[in-house]
Amino acid sequence: MQKIVPYLWFDKEAKEAAALYTATFPDSRIESVSTLHDTPSGDVDMVTVRLCGQRLDFMSAGPLFKFTPAISFVVECPTAAEVDAFWAALSPGGSELMPLGEYPFSPRFAWVQDRYGVSWQFLCSGVASPRITPMLMFVGANCGKAEAAMQLYTSLFQDSRIDALMRYGADEAPDREGTVNHAGFTLAGQSFAALDSAHAHQFNFTEAISLMVYCADQAEIDHFWDALSAVPEAEQCGWLKDRYGVSWQIVPTALDAMMSDPDPHKAARVTEAFLKMKKFDLAALERAYAG
Repeated sequence: MQKIVPYLWFDKEAKEAAALYTATFPDSRIESVSTLHDTPSGDVDMVTVRLCGQRLDFMSAGPLFKFTPAISFVVECPTAAEVDAFWAALSPGGSELMPLGEYPFSPRFAWVQDRYGVSWQFLCSGVASPRITPMLMFVGANCGKAEAAMQLYTSLFQDSRIDALMRYGADEAPDREGTVNHAGFTLAGQSFAALDSAHAHQFNFTEAISLMVYCADQAEIDHFWDALSAVPEAEQCGWLKDRYGVSWQIVPTALDAMMSDPDPHKAARVTEAFLKMKKFDLAALERAYAG
């Protein structure tokens, strides 16, 4: 089971985006669609997809949060033609962050925000098949903290490490020498990337993209919650913000089965219970499920 699932909060376009993305990427499909009723955001559409074999979860829950390039998805491609095809599918109606073209680090590359605001980097790297890697960009007050963040995250998950780290040199102002130009790291066997950027970006991390962590038991929930939560006022329904402003959801693995039970009364009881929680109490959720 995928330990960490990128979770995207849309206004009302989760199902539409899922259809576009699964039609665009190979080895992709919509796995489930459901509606969560009577939440503070009203009825909420929830969609689980596989893109290039990786699970992502989408939710339509109102215009509370805005996607930013602070978390983007790097799509490594076998050929330049595939970069062009992905760019052609996802750039219409969006905006260009780095134009399609040749760069020192890739013969074909583009960085776009699509029509929903989600950021994609398309990179010709010669991999065997397209693969998607979430990238965290540390800007503003966070600039220079990418390495510390990676050290924290890799200390918390098994099968985790910093795989590669390139630093800025003395002649790369405004970026400070020694900070992270680009890094790849592994969390629970999954690939992530990070970098610092001292340019005048007018954005930062938001709840629009969070990282959902599945936990086997209450001890594991406590482990991640205690290590990551740094903004008490952001704690709600299993959500937290860490010291860098990255949003995480710390959830029990059993929650998926509870919420997908064919008995709607069980899911409703679980929903009512978790809406009152900050950190998830697995025993209380199990009691609500059992009735």
